[in-house]
Amino acid sequence: MVKKITLPLTDEVIKDLKAGDSVLISGTMITGRDAAHKRLYELIEKGEELPVNLSGEVIYYVGPAPAKPGHAVGPAGPTSSYRMDKYTPALLDKGLKAMIGKGARSSEVIESMVKNGCVYFAAIGGAAALISKSIKNVETLAYEDLGTEAIYRFTVVDFPAIVAIDSKGNLAAPSLIKK
Repeated sequence: MVKKITLPLTDEVIKDLKAGDSVLISGTMITGRDAAHKRLYELIEKGEELPVNLSGEVIYYVGPAPAKPGHAVGPAGPTSSYRMDKYTPALLDKGLKAMIGKGARSSEVIESMVKNGCVYFAAIGGAAALISKSIKNVETLAYEDLGTEAIYRFTVVDFPAIVAIDSKGNLAAPSLIKK
């Protein structure tokens, strides 16, 4: 059974999600990859204000391709999540509720997810064109100089994902922990 969830995520919804659940996500989420994460992390380390409020947010690790006429975005497939692992615990401590990407996460990230009551969704790598059909609107929020790696706000309808790691640290597959 596929669970339909609406953003923003509540703690109750997060607790109800189990590793392996298929979900369709609707609402708004932010995006960010390595360069944006590094900048956010550096601001956190300096105790400075972030350009986006992470509290309650879902972040999709993506650098979308340019949009074709009539589309909100071009192909928008997930980035390998381990590339954000160095920065992720600090962002989770700032209130980030979920991440969407592909691949394994470090044990430090999983521990921080459990501590902060967060969830990690896996999007399907290689399905960038299909995923982009669920993205209905795109707004640039920060770091426009990073081009496709800027922080955007996506409005999505029925964005397909799988609960890869739930808020209790359960894995949908053993390969989801980076050694």
